[in-house]
Amino acid sequence: MKAIIPEYDDSFAGQAMLPPQSLKAHKGRGAVSNLQGRYEAHARAGFDDGWSVGGLDETAGEEVASGWKTQVSDEQARTILTRNASPDLPFNVSLNPYRGCEHGCIYCFARPTHSYLGLSPGLDFESRIYAKVNAPELLRRELAKPSYVPEPIAVGVNTDAYQPCERERQLTRRVLEVLHECEHPVALITKSSLIERDIDILAPMAARRLAAVAVTVTTLDPAIARTLEPRAAAPARRLRTIRTLTEAGIPVGVSIAPIIPFVTEPEIEQLLEAVRDAGAIHAHYVVLRLPWEVSPLFQQWLEAHFPERAQRVMNRVREMRGGKDYDSAFGARMRGEGVWADLIHQRFEKAVHRLGLHGKGGRFKQLDCTQFRRPLVVPPLGNKAKGANAGQLDLF
Repeated sequence: MKAIIPEYDDSFAGQAMLPPQSLKAHKGRGAVSNLQGRYEAHARAGFDDGWSVGGLDETAGEEVASGWKTQVSDEQARTILTRNASPDLPFNVSLNPYRGCEHGCIYCFARPTHSYLGLSPGLDFESRIYAKVNAPELLRRELAKPSYVPEPIAVGVNTDAYQPCERERQLTRRVLEVLHECEHPVALITKSSLIERDIDILAPMAARRLAAVAVTVTTLDPAIARTLEPRAAAPARRLRTIRTLTEAGIPVGVSIAPIIPFVTEPEIEQLLEAVRDAGAIHAHYVVLRLPWEVSPLFQQWLEAHFPERAQRVMNRVREMRGGKDYDSAFGARMRGEGVWADLIHQRFEKAVHRLGLHGKGGRFKQLDCTQFRRPLVVPPLGNKAKGANAGQLDLF
């Protein structure tokens, strides 16, 4: 029997889809395949060899989905603060308590980082999560250094600091407790209503200009949200979170990101009106970014959920990226270039001015670094390191 091998776009030739039903959506997951990372030495391609068991096809989706249960593993991080010099970002220092993100947003620019771990940026990224269990201790040690100069720390930039496993792990809350103790400014960005749990910390910090929040709102359509960002809070729930935080005295901005042509782009003005009514004080946007493996993963998602407009969407994306799927150049990567990028910019700016949502990057500008005080208690080296040293000394 002749093997049936799926045909893929040249832009991701050599990348493998596992399991074989690569373009079939999995309930509760954003990616439709477990695309190999770019550092893999060998490529594998799934295909139907005619030996499938009778009745398997009818339940394949359920069986595949059951195989992608979330696994959260502990990680002893070496460092916890990441510094950048990007002119596109309003912050220089960030902190991420988790690697991978169960929210499963198909457009997530952090997906390719799972390739560094020998894992897939696809289903692995949203089902194999690593919790940096020593994050609060590392942060405390960092803040205690005599050379440390305080500046606002952005929490949850790469992966959401309030993803589902945070309910149990509470790493983000413990990080906030350290920052609160040291009166250190912090800015958080999230899609989760779980942030409401920490209002008791954030509200008093915000009253002293030490905390601000940004909530990402991509679409108001719950049907699109269920496939685009399947395990994040529903759009209506995010609007309620904005309102709840605002009523608690916490300044809330909104990130309209990403703007996806012909999918979420028609909602720009409606989205801005909704977040203004919920209490947001400023807004910014990011045009869809497709670095590395995000491009083939997103194209698979389009084929699975919007096959009738998939080519049209990618044509518009490439028009804004100089004919490529992505352009990483500073100044262009967040907004795109060309006529269509200019039209989106004009629409957004006109709506922002009409609705009073001014102040790009305002949540960082309003934070006060002068109140910082170094922690009084600094934890020693982790037990793991101490144990290793003690064991070595016992030999003598």
